[in-house]
Amino acid sequence: MISIIAEIGSVHDGSLGNALRLIDAAADAGADTVKFQTHIAEAESLPNAPAPGFFSDEPRVAYFKRTGFTLDQWKRLARHAESCGVTFLSSPFALEAVDLLEEVGMKAYKVPSGEVTNLPLLERIAATGKPALLSSGMSDWAELDHAVTKLAPASPLTILQCTSAYPCPPEQVGLNVIGEMRSRYGVPVGFSDHTLGCAAAFAAAALGATVVEKHFTFSRLMYGSDAKHSMEPAEFRVFCTGLREIWRMNASPVVKKDTAPYADMKRIFQKSIVTARALPAGVVLTRDMLAFKKPGDGIPAAEYQSVLGRKLRAALPIDHQLSTQDFE
Repeated sequence: MISIIAEIGSVHDGSLGNALRLIDAAADAGADTVKFQTHIAEAESLPNAPAPGFFSDEPRVAYFKRTGFTLDQWKRLARHAESCGVTFLSSPFALEAVDLLEEVGMKAYKVPSGEVTNLPLLERIAATGKPALLSSGMSDWAELDHAVTKLAPASPLTILQCTSAYPCPPEQVGLNVIGEMRSRYGVPVGFSDHTLGCAAAFAAAALGATVVEKHFTFSRLMYGSDAKHSMEPAEFRVFCTGLREIWRMNASPVVKKDTAPYADMKRIFQKSIVTARALPAGVVLTRDMLAFKKPGDGIPAAEYQSVLGRKLRAALPIDHQLSTQDFE
């Protein structure tokens, strides 16, 4: 599976209208999949649980309640994504969220970085038998090993290299981990990109990442924990175009031993062996008698040693392109 995921998350800020328009914008920009986050506040967090720095303007649980959707609203979002020709995806953050998304009709699940060690959640996702995307952000190999043993036997699994830093600096991207994951788990590998540009995702795709996720927003000025490090629609369109070009390159290996496609260019640009000056009949060729000039449809310059010591059948003018008929 090759897929570009527009991570809408909760950047809609609880507005169903914004969420619907974000799906439109992501589809128009070239996304294959739109991904949200399904938070059920009471099911996933204690009221006094510590919050990341972003939640300074309102309590975290209050934010989850304010920005959450009802079952009918989730169904509407899923139907709208389907009508736009993109896959609908959401990350559940509690067992109850998996149950809700099953009612919505989810076709696959994304496990966010913070839930990798939530083995009951992974077991519930695996029980659906649906494909799973596992984000590796804040986990070490031991934690990922446990998660993979829960998911891989029951669900078609793709594991995503990810660094839980917002934004992620280049030196923390971890492109080397893509190959290590593929070798370690024998499953498709993707990349969840938290950098601000295109370079990391492009490099990941070149290294074999087949699923790439990127945060998406109308504007980085929007309120929300993810908006300021997300891509806006015009940037995302360039992002999608570049990724698909890279995947086309990966799918089209070039056979370097085959020069047939370059026959015309070789004639135009390569060099043949010619006489460096006028030469008399019977002369034995030495290196100083040879020059190398276009076009490349005579004896190739690369084969000049093969004519050294050969005797000319007849006198030749300067700049004569040598051929086997010129030798005795």
